[in-house]
Amino acid sequence: MKDRLPGLFIGHGSPMNAIETNEYTKMLNKLGETIGKPKAILVISAHWLTEGSYIDIQDTPKQIYDFYGFPRELYEVSYKPSGSSEYALRAYEHLKAFGVKSTTEWGLDHGSWAILKHLYPNADVPAFQLSLNHAFTTEEHYNLGKKLNKLRNEGYLILGSGNIVHNLRKMDFEASDSPFEWAKKFDEYIANSLISNNHHNLINYKSQGITEKLALPTDEHYLPLLYIAALQEPDESISFLHEGIEFGSLSMRSFIVS
Repeated sequence: MKDRLPGLFIGHGSPMNAIETNEYTKMLNKLGETIGKPKAILVISAHWLTEGSYIDIQDTPKQIYDFYGFPRELYEVSYKPSGSSEYALRAYEHLKAFGVKSTTEWGLDHGSWAILKHLYPNADVPAFQLSLNHAFTTEEHYNLGKKLNKLRNEGYLILGSGNIVHNLRKMDFEASDSPFEWAKKFDEYIANSLISNNHHNLINYKSQGITEKLALPTDEHYLPLLYIAALQEPDESISFLHEGIEFGSLSMRSFIVS
């Protein structure tokens, strides 16, 4: 379709990426220029878990600093896109038939703005979030993701923000270039499933008998991937935008559906 935008899954990693310049943030800068300006951005972030599914509807979503112990410079970052309520309401009207509710109690957490700051640094694209219903099965998350294609075909950019491997307790700050073997194995397993269009494996990642318990002690950072994989149409493929595992147990793998 003429207005169809790609779907993005971005491994967001440390909040410090919001203020750093590295190969990852340069990729995001270039990606925003390549895609151009969408009408609006709908973000599914690992950092908004709820009882039920919600669309946040605010004209200028609150910027949420949902982390602690970082340099003052990070808390001084301001990212406040406006004009979001019109598009969030449109998304809500489409998704309410599937049980999605509306709220004004959230905003943009760092899983959103730390990425958007590099994609669209002028904060000139409306943006809002869809929550992760923690009662959903992986298949239910995937199926809700499929419902987002209608919005995508209307010029919305759908962005999933999380990490394929996310084990903060196992992080080794001396091992930035030496991923744990289990982290590498799981990251490659998901990557191969994406490339081969094996969405069954993506949905059923917990039943494969590999190292998912180490890679994902909890699943909220993985779930946004299902929403983006579900967007893939028969005429589309998945390609990787960035790869690498930081600190042994944090995958920064990012991909595009187009």
